[in-house]
Amino acid sequence: MTRPATHIFRLLKWGRILARHGALRPIERNPETPAQVRRLCRLARLGTVQPKEPDFASAFQAIGPAAIKLGQTLATRPDIVGERAVRNLLTLQDSLPPVPFSEIARSIESSFERSLSDLYEYIDEVAVGAASIAQVHKAVTTDGVTVAVKVLRPGIREQFASDIETYEWAAAHLEALGGEAKRLRPRLVIANFKRWTLRELDLRREAASASELSEAMHAVPGYCIPTVDWDRTNGRVMTIEWIDGVKISDRAALIAAGHDLPSLAQRLVLAFLRQAISGGFFHADMHQGNLFVRADGAIVAIDFGIMGRIDRRARAWLAEILYGLTTGNYRRVAEIHFEAQYVPSYHNIDEFATALRAVGEPMRGKPVGELSVGQMLDGLFAITRDFDMQTQPHLLLLQKTMVMVEGIATQLDPSINLWDTAAPYVREWIRDELGPEAAIADKLRTDTQTLLRIPELIRRIEDRFPPKGGAPEAPPLPDIELIWERRERTRRPVLPYALSAALGAGALYAGMVLGWVG
Repeated sequence: MTRPATHIFRLLKWGRILARHGALRPIERNPETPAQVRRLCRLARLGTVQPKEPDFASAFQAIGPAAIKLGQTLATRPDIVGERAVRNLLTLQDSLPPVPFSEIARSIESSFERSLSDLYEYIDEVAVGAASIAQVHKAVTTDGVTVAVKVLRPGIREQFASDIETYEWAAAHLEALGGEAKRLRPRLVIANFKRWTLRELDLRREAASASELSEAMHAVPGYCIPTVDWDRTNGRVMTIEWIDGVKISDRAALIAAGHDLPSLAQRLVLAFLRQAISGGFFHADMHQGNLFVRADGAIVAIDFGIMGRIDRRARAWLAEILYGLTTGNYRRVAEIHFEAQYVPSYHNIDEFATALRAVGEPMRGKPVGELSVGQMLDGLFAITRDFDMQTQPHLLLLQKTMVMVEGIATQLDPSINLWDTAAPYVREWIRDELGPEAAIADKLRTDTQTLLRIPELIRRIEDRFPPKGGAPEAPPLPDIELIWERRERTRRPVLPYALSAALGAGALYAGMVLGWVG
């Protein structure tokens, strides 16, 4: 287990980097920041030369790969870091200089325990992309198939493990300060970040996600997932079908190729809705670099390291919330928030409906070019504090992906109205999944499953309460404290008290850094 002194050293080092990029100044000015954290921010920036405008993205880039990923996570949290910080963090480039090919080749060969020539007839030594976790090389397999080979950076798992341990330690101390820090639930934010990151660090999981999403979307015309080469995939290496196409961000090239841009925009939005609302399993990294358009007009997604899941009940709530906002039924949207316990029951539901109306009415019937989903989310976050709404970590990836999809769709078709595009699909899903027929089918299915479990339940009861007979049941025995337990209980805790100062200092430095990163 890492010592507190190690966590303190790391946090101090990161805090100085944040200070040099002006990233601690907004914390000092935020009235919600605990006084202890404000004092330590001032201490951390002593002697530093700060830019006029905070550059959060560059700060995370300078700290390292784990911080880059954390920064991308925080780009979904305007309620924590503020709108200006989110806009800056969205420019954070998940890119680093590539690892020399000799190290990549050794990593591939050691992970498969086979020579490179046994796996690939040819592999380009120049990486086509290098991110914080892995890099990609174009190759041709011994079967003659052109593929993309994704390889983890050597030592990246160990580096992430140590950094995340410090994030957890710091978040626990920050949350212990109470108040706004507790409401924002930094420990859950870091727990979700850890879960997403560990999934990215096992390329078998990414390959499995690609395969699962491919099955879910196979019947959707014009949206494709590359095929995984499982014989050349393991935890550190993933081999997947190579995609030839135009990046969806290259608007001029798409027009030159004769693609229908409004159709692409609509198809992208509907593909996301089908994944998130119908399937509850969605590609959560749908930025412009991960989407291509083939010559036949099909949208092809790549990079499945970050995937989102939403259970059926949450999907039902989400669909009703979206539909209620598009139709102006704010009372129903408010009721769902109370049913889902997003808003504590001591608040007034009508007052919450009025607050929602203030967010929703300005954007109804207007194109995304004038008002956006991102602005709507900012408005929703603005009322969360007034109604004591706690962070819902399971919806963070969904929010992030909605903003990404909206941005790409509006680049393709500036006149698109995301609400008008989404409403018919959401309305149909609500009718099919939440209508009377669906309710009856769910009732029949649930009751049938209950009846089928009755025999097993009876067997468990019999196992728990066997028939009387045989040896007599032993009488209850008194609880007696053992002597070594008593010594342990009465021993004066000198050492823990001696360490309390170090822990306290660690909590303060943790607050210094995570007072912003949450």
